[in-house]
Amino acid sequence: MSTDAAGGDDDLKERVTNFLRRNFPQIQMHGGSAAIQNLDRESGEVTIMLGGACSGCGISPMTIQAIKSRMVKEIPEIEMVHAETGMGGGGHDDGMAPSFPGEESSEDADSDEGPQAPF
Repeated sequence: MSTDAAGGDDDLKERVTNFLRRNFPQIQMHGGSAAIQNLDRESGEVTIMLGGACSGCGISPMTIQAIKSRMVKEIPEIEMVHAETGMGGGGHDDGMAPSFPGEESSEDADSDEGPQAPF
């Protein structure tokens, strides 16, 4: 790889990093992080890994979708964005549903105890 190509990769990496900082400051403000895992200038593909608080966040799939749609529009060299939280492809399809304080699940429906306190 020539020095010019390496310099171009560094410039592209910096623009992707700046894009994430500029467009998604809420990731950092909420205790999350976004890091470039892979950047292939030839194919125009970038892989972004969201970590920290993003790993368990319920809105991380929406954040990922926003990153994917906006990055390809704002950075011409990027044609495809892969992003995930490290929680199995970015989604929460692990067979477990969220539960809320005071909510009865079907397993608890026959119990004679009242709902649990929310603390």
